[in-house]
Amino acid sequence: MSVTPLPLTLANLLLLPRSGSRRTPYRVFDRLLAESGRAEGDEAFVDDFRRLLGWWADAPGLTPVGWRSAQFHVGRHLANRARVRRLIGERPEIEQEPIERPVFVVGLPRTATTVTHGVLSISSEHRCPLLWELLTPDLELPPRQRRKAIATARGMVRGTHLFAPRFRDIHPMAAEGPEECTFALPHSLMPLSQALLPAYVDWHCARDFVPDYRYLKQVFQVLQHGRPRRRWMLKSPMHLENLDALRTVFPDATIVWCHRDPVTAVASFCSLIEHGMAVSTRPLDLPGIGQTWLRLLSRAMERGLAARAAIPPGDLVDVPYSWLGSDPATGAPKLYAAVGARWTEADAARLPAVTARPKGTRRHTYDLARYGLTRSDVESAFAGYDALRAEADRA
Repeated sequence: MSVTPLPLTLANLLLLPRSGSRRTPYRVFDRLLAESGRAEGDEAFVDDFRRLLGWWADAPGLTPVGWRSAQFHVGRHLANRARVRRLIGERPEIEQEPIERPVFVVGLPRTATTVTHGVLSISSEHRCPLLWELLTPDLELPPRQRRKAIATARGMVRGTHLFAPRFRDIHPMAAEGPEECTFALPHSLMPLSQALLPAYVDWHCARDFVPDYRYLKQVFQVLQHGRPRRRWMLKSPMHLENLDALRTVFPDATIVWCHRDPVTAVASFCSLIEHGMAVSTRPLDLPGIGQTWLRLLSRAMERGLAARAAIPPGDLVDVPYSWLGSDPATGAPKLYAAVGARWTEADAARLPAVTARPKGTRRHTYDLARYGLTRSDVESAFAGYDALRAEADRA
């Protein structure tokens, strides 16, 4: 890992005087809740985030920037929840918006889920949530408010690139580009990309996620209300662990499952976590990253494989890495055909811009051993997945 970027060092110094509030996280939470507002009957949602902020405050090695990020994460979810519930209270017809035949791109992280989602976003007949919309979901905004919301998202992306310069090489983000719905899902694994939170891991693994996906549907209904209806193209590797909950809420969903050698995927993802977590946690526990995410990703795969058995074959599309990782010009039309979508010449003309590496980014390199893991560790953890991946590769 390179030395701490100067802007991150300065930001930590600037925020240091306020970091003492970690000792009173529930007082901080009460302030965030007062700023965001609270919807009637939403006590369980609020209490879950109160608990999360308390665990985050106790995270070892959390930097002043990390503590500020934790507050931003919790405050954003509280504010978004209050807004969505308020809008539905004012306009009950929002909950009647049909989210028909959505496509969810899933799979282990670093299996070309991002490029697959990007390719699906090309068609004018499809609707992908944009990063700024996921950060502040709302009805159609007046131009001035829309520009402000986009500017806020751009600021978040700039901050990420400033504090973690290599992150852009691994997972490019754009405020007005399609992004994964993890940003709107209340209790994803995202906090664990910033800090090691053992209590949150245990709580997360025991959670019933159906209410979270019901809320996620409400977010999409808000984003659709009053706008042209198009088929939603959605994505997050983190859906893999909750396919049962997802399909309970979205029973007509098409699942696009991306496949890649888990040894490569785990090594690449641990590298992504390292670069992201370095913004919030010092010093980094690299073996801790390896052990935490090997456990979480293998668990997600086990749960995904179990849920897969109940998915009708017509609602499931397996996408080997070679489709878009190696030959997108051939793979993209096959992908569209598999999900029942039209592939046009106009789509083909836009394909190179979507699949090309962003200008100025460098090749991402990684080493499994850096995180205290071996090939046999990963192969053993994903033994139940190998046959499925091999079958997808052959097909």
